[in-house]
Amino acid sequence: MPSYDASRFNPPAPVAQVTLRNPATGTVVSNVVLLVDSGADITLLPRKAIVELGVGLATGPGYEVAGFDGTKSFVPAVNVDMVFLRRLFKGQYLVIDEDQGILGRDVLNHIALLLDGPGLSWKEHRP
Repeated sequence: MPSYDASRFNPPAPVAQVTLRNPATGTVVSNVVLLVDSGADITLLPRKAIVELGVGLATGPGYEVAGFDGTKSFVPAVNVDMVFLRRLFKGQYLVIDEDQGILGRDVLNHIALLLDGPGLSWKEHRP
């Protein structure tokens, strides 16, 4: 069962492992760790996984993002396929220089998750 990560986050936070695929070559990178963040508008992927995929970054100045603390920065975008909970999400995601990415509402709004904080686990909710 997916779990919360207490080694990178204090207090522990829900994380997901996704698979990324280069749509042009079919190259796959598995077990990419993303923080499940319902407060994030968009999904951000770790640069290390994108480099492993061999996907080129979109040209241009990038997109301006703001952190919860108000700091702003520009980050590049990339087009990749993402598999999460046996579903394929095709699209453009932003790239960050962190060990783990962030799974945002652009993906989370398409699924139902049940977060069990006391049990430090989560699961897909299927009514």
